[in-house]
Amino acid sequence: MKKILIVLASVIVLITVGLLSFKSYNMNLPKQRIKKIQKLGVVEKQVTLPDGSIINYGENASDKKALLLIHGQETTWEDYANVLPYLVKRYRVFAIDCYGHGGSSKNPEKYPILKNGADIIWFIDNVVGENVIISGHSSGGLLATWVAANAPDKIDGLLIEDAPFFTTEKGRAEKTFAYKGFQLMRDFFESGEDSYTKYYIKNNYMKKYFNKGGEDIWKFLVVDPAMKYLEKNPGTIPRIWYYPEFTQLNNLYTLAANMQDGNGEYDLRFGLMFYDFSWFEGFNQAETLQAVKCPSVFLHVAKPKGSKSYYDDDGILMAALDDKDAKRVHKLLPNNALIGNIEGSMHDIHHDRPDEFIRGLKALEDMMR
Repeated sequence: MKKILIVLASVIVLITVGLLSFKSYNMNLPKQRIKKIQKLGVVEKQVTLPDGSIINYGENASDKKALLLIHGQETTWEDYANVLPYLVKRYRVFAIDCYGHGGSSKNPEKYPILKNGADIIWFIDNVVGENVIISGHSSGGLLATWVAANAPDKIDGLLIEDAPFFTTEKGRAEKTFAYKGFQLMRDFFESGEDSYTKYYIKNNYMKKYFNKGGEDIWKFLVVDPAMKYLEKNPGTIPRIWYYPEFTQLNNLYTLAANMQDGNGEYDLRFGLMFYDFSWFEGFNQAETLQAVKCPSVFLHVAKPKGSKSYYDDDGILMAALDDKDAKRVHKLLPNNALIGNIEGSMHDIHHDRPDEFIRGLKALEDMMR
């Protein structure tokens, strides 16, 4: 009997230690990402433009080829942490924060693609000081493509990562998952509620996938744990220790971080410009793609896991773009390689599948030779 009790006690101790270790690891993942970047020698800097605008960016010291990275919406330059170990060995990396994000300026007048793009060209001239390979993710991919088309003498290669070409155009955008998010931002401002974080968690379009069968699983899995967390930690972004990273639930909370609530550096007014399409003023997507002179690679994710289509039962596009859109992008770009059907990533390829991002970059290098 004594031996059995000792074994049981040992098992309990091991389980407890394991849970505590998992909790510590899971809760400190965001901090670990920052530490990883710092160890790589990537330093955060800022530059002030002639009109007073600020571009925040990360840079490593190197005499190698310049690579300019432009992140997607609702994140920052640090989102490239998973690919930076590879990149810093081979490039002089410049990873910028787009206006409305991170440490860059929060002036809505500078948010639209043409104005932000013009300032990125200024950045290449005055900070980088040489030609670059440019890579952009999502809305950052739209921006990178505009820069490549409008400054052809400064861009040697273009890597576009799952950018929402054509699906962000009026008449098409309204039936996309992304637009549902921008609409949620609009609804929040009109609601008069004081916390976008709470509003976002309660009303996110994703809840429809958790509530099938009449049970409010979304409330049980997502809303209730977040609200309890916020009661103890007001003004923060929820992070539930027992949700493994592969579930993406903590990442869902992270996307709620925003300047208005004071728990993040993303300006919700940036998203509103995707809702009313003012971000796209003067931007012809097809003509821009055709105007790109340098070699390019377009990375496109596969259909959502377990789905036969990029669309849900209500006809909502659950990806940045579908395979027909990706093929149209490929056809319009004069010298492009399409790497499609990338599995294991919902959208953020450089984070979810760094190996595929690197494969795309290597393919671009081969085309540039």
